[in-house]
Amino acid sequence: MATSERNNKILLDLVQQPGNNLCADCGAPDPDWASYTLGVFVCLNCSGMHRNLPAVSKVKSIRLDHWEDSLVEFMQENGNSAAKAIFEKCVPVFFYQPQQKDCVVLKDQWIRAKYERREFTGENIYFQKVYSAELFEATLWKKGKDSKQFFKSTFLLSQKDFTLRYFIKEDSKVPKAVINMKDLNAVFQPEKIGHATGLQISYVDDERSKNLFVYHEDGQVIVSFFNAIRATRLAYLLKKNPTLQEKDLKHQLTAHCLKEGYMEKTGPTQREPFKKRWFTLCSMNRKLLYFKSPLDATELGAVFIGTESHGYSVSETSSRNARGSRWRCGISLETPERQFVFMCEQEQEQSEWIMAFRKVISQPMTPEDYSNEANLRRGK
Repeated sequence: MATSERNNKILLDLVQQPGNNLCADCGAPDPDWASYTLGVFVCLNCSGMHRNLPAVSKVKSIRLDHWEDSLVEFMQENGNSAAKAIFEKCVPVFFYQPQQKDCVVLKDQWIRAKYERREFTGENIYFQKVYSAELFEATLWKKGKDSKQFFKSTFLLSQKDFTLRYFIKEDSKVPKAVINMKDLNAVFQPEKIGHATGLQISYVDDERSKNLFVYHEDGQVIVSFFNAIRATRLAYLLKKNPTLQEKDLKHQLTAHCLKEGYMEKTGPTQREPFKKRWFTLCSMNRKLLYFKSPLDATELGAVFIGTESHGYSVSETSSRNARGSRWRCGISLETPERQFVFMCEQEQEQSEWIMAFRKVISQPMTPEDYSNEANLRRGK
């Protein structure tokens, strides 16, 4: 067997081993690229980001490229588990570790933080101190409330009183808003916002859900801001739950919505005309929110989603119940107070929404969920 073929076979055997069989950076299965300077196996997408760090990482395909004996030996001596022990030795609980489906800026900054800035090796705690500082300031571009334009705004995170303040004028002493960490969530939405670093910040003000849409040209700035939000949320939750440990609260720091998209809805008598609305379902607060359009600042309404034992259920419904709707794939959501009827354009959308509703309904309710349910009912 030729040396080149033998080396490729060794690499293909190595990539099947536990630890190596998932991308070292995003967890994607069956990676077929490798960094021969770091000794890690990565997926095609992450290999492209490694190419942007030529001083740190050099990559080859384990199937298509020629591998010298010395490089194969280096891969044998290292591998994903060995690299993880070095480059992920001290990852703070609050620092978001992206998965395969996450957006490019999150994965790019995770790779840069690990290998270029070496934030988690234990050599330098500067960055961790920055994220967890009592005050964290960032100047970002924020979408105007009733405008498509973005304007410079200053954001100030505080671990003193667990708030996020933002100022729309450079010399302003008075914040436009003071947002409590209690109900704050942040999630990257590049496609929705129309910018590769677009971040959506959601919060509750006067019992209504509101959104801020921000971005920054520098990926490190926006991802650092995102992780500082998570650090502040963690500090808030630790103070609120002193008996719990950091790792117990990790899943509560920020959360992706389960499902977003357009549906048509009617009113409580089901005789009202159907209107197209943008819906968002989040498992963290068990709420289905609806807006006129995806980039609206304030919800038009909200529906709390409880458990089956408390009278909540979801099912397909006939289009005969949807007079006046242009769409024909119906969903019936039963709550203790009323039946909601939504219409989807496609069967796949209908199926995905029903699956998302059932996921929330199947989750046990927490004491805070009961409080949110009561507050929502009181507000109606």
